[in-house]
Amino acid sequence: MPLNIDIQQILLHMLNFAILFAVLYFILYNPVKKFMDKREEYYNEMDEKATSSLSEAERMKAEYEQKLADIENEKKSIISDTYSEASAQADKILTEAKEKAASIVSEAESKAIKEKEAIINSAGDDIREIAEAAAEKLLKFENEDAYNSFLDSLTSSENEENN
Repeated sequence: MPLNIDIQQILLHMLNFAILFAVLYFILYNPVKKFMDKREEYYNEMDEKATSSLSEAERMKAEYEQKLADIENEKKSIISDTYSEASAQADKILTEAKEKAASIVSEAESKAIKEKEAIINSAGDDIREIAEAAAEKLLKFENEDAYNSFLDSLTSSENEENN
């Protein structure tokens, strides 16, 4: 044989290699492949869960943002309604206060007119009483003067007769 190559030796090495390959395939490759498949399946499952959790979180975020916007709109509406109500209430109170003030002023004016009339009537009565008293005094004074002059004239006529 040239180059010292034995065909039988080569065939035996090839047979050993095939047996070694078959043994390693069944002992190592299948368990390692199963382990790697399970691991890949586990990570794919985790990726799916993470993706679904992320999409669920984004959906919930959008939902909460929508609810927040609705609440904000409702808050603005409530504030606007409350402001309108308060404004209407303030206008009502102001109108009632003006009406009450006008009523009080009207009552005060009527009381003032009545008091003025009462004072004028009272003053008229007082003036009448003063005039009557003055007239009485004047009449009394005139009567006394007339009486005194009558007496004086009587006494003077008696004196003349006696003289």
